[in-house]
Formats: sequence, structure tokens, C-alpha cells
Amino acid sequence: MAKKLFCEISPFTYAISRYKEVLKRHIKNLLSGDKHAARKTETRLPVVVSSHSGNMIKRGPGIDSVLQQNKADNIRLACSRINGLIIEPGEVFSFWRHVGKTSKRNGFAEGRVIVNGRLVAGVGGGLCNLANTIHLLVLDSPMTVTELHHHSDALAPDPDGVRIPYSAGTSVTYNYLDYCFKNETSQPVQLLTWCDGDDLHAELRTTEQFPCTYRLVEEGHHFHKEENGKFYRISKIYREVIDRKTGEVVKKELKWDNHSRVMFDYSLIPEDQIM
Repeated sequence: MAKKLFCEISPFTYAISRYKEVLKRHIKNLLSGDKHAARKTETRLPVVVSSHSGNMIKRGPGIDSVLQQNKADNIRLACSRINGLIIEPGEVFSFWRHVGKTSKRNGFAEGRVIVNGRLVAGVGGGLCNLANTIHLLVLDSPMTVTELHHHSDALAPDPDGVRIPYSAGTSVTYNYLDYCFKNETSQPVQLLTWCDGDDLHAELRTTEQFPCTYRLVEEGHHFHKEENGKFYRISKIYREVIDRKTGEVVKKELKWDNHSRVMFDYSLIPEDQIM
């Protein structure tokens, strides 16, 4: 039997380990020298670079409806703190710098979080959904990702059997697992995040069109049962960079060599996708 890590011994040791990481991150942020985006405006920049929408509530066997509703409430609160942010050339967007600490005092409720490879209830749960949505916007733009952490993108079955590459998988935990990107272009961009009912909407806007467009392509997608008896979602996800004028693909980049443990009922895995 493998020896447990200190953080895995008990909830108390997990809390100690997490507090240590939070302190380390505060020190790192103080010393980084990054210029962070700070200005917000209600006026929308004229050009939509990318947009993404999706329902925040997952439904199905074994899914706690209360935690799902709490997740949606957490996302609404976080969206209000980000919406309208301007990222000027040379500036960095940090998810946690704008969302803040996920505590009940700050208005956050218990949603689903991943702790030591298990889905459990935790304050602020569900914000990975928002971080992933922002990441989809960034992948469809010339912004430069400067910090990204992955978790399983097989948290629930694909809705209506339709596979959307990168529909999940971006992990954030206050404050040491952050999601950050930098604007290395010569023009400002604006991040818009808002909710309409149970739907999450997000846009990245700017002042004029960028010279390229972007497209995600997934290859080799399937599920596989491994020697430990667990199923994994496996695929390679690429981003194609396309010249806006000619329509030609000028670059193809591997963005994620996906090997994600399935965290929903194995009976819901489509049989024709198992290899």
C-alpha cells in the first residue's frame, strides 16, 4: 500500500497543507512584478473576438441538485466581479485576483469540488466551470495563457451525447491554483461574464479584428478501462491558427494530451466510445 501524503492523512492535515500553499502564493504574487488588469467599464468594446455559452446545471443519476444550484450561485457572484474588465497590452488577468477568497463570509456557498481525486462538497465549488469558460475564450484568441492547471474533464456525461473539446478540465483552487493569461498584443481586450437564468455567457472583446481566427480540433477521442479498473477519457486536443484573409491553417498546436479519470457512473459511458 502506497504511503499517504501529509495532506491525505486527515481533513486537518489537508487544511494545514492548503493554508501553507495559500501563504506561498501570496508571497509569490508580491514578488512577481506582473502588471495586473484592474480597470472595469460597462461600455463594451466594439469587436467580439470570441464567445461561449453553456448551462451551469448538470442533471443525472447521483448528481446533487442542491450543490448544482449552489454552483450556479457561486458562478453568478464571481461573474459580477469580473464582468467588464479591461486587459490592456502587457497586463495579466488573474482569476483569483478578481474573484477573491471563496468563503461563506464573501457570499459563496457549498458546491462540488475535487479533493484528493474525489468529488466532495466545498465552499466555492463550481468555479472551475467559469474558469474553463474563460479558457475557451482565450483559446479562441491571441491571448497568452501564463498559468493553467488541469483536472478531469470527465466529471459528467456529455450532454445529449455531443462531445465539446475542452468543455471542462480547467482547475482553480483559491489562491494557489490560478488561471492567468497575458495580453501580449498591441490592443486592449475586454472580458465579459454574466448569467441569464441557469445559462453562463462570456465574451472577449477588443477594438478591431485580430489577423487570425482559432479552432479547437480533437483527435483520437475514446474511453479506456485501465489496469486499476478505472475508466479514462483519452484524446489529443489541438488548436488551429487560421489566417483570417486566406482561410489557411498557419499553425497547429497541441493544447492538451488528455488522460482524464471518469468521475461519473460508468454505465453512462457510450459503448461505441470504449476501446
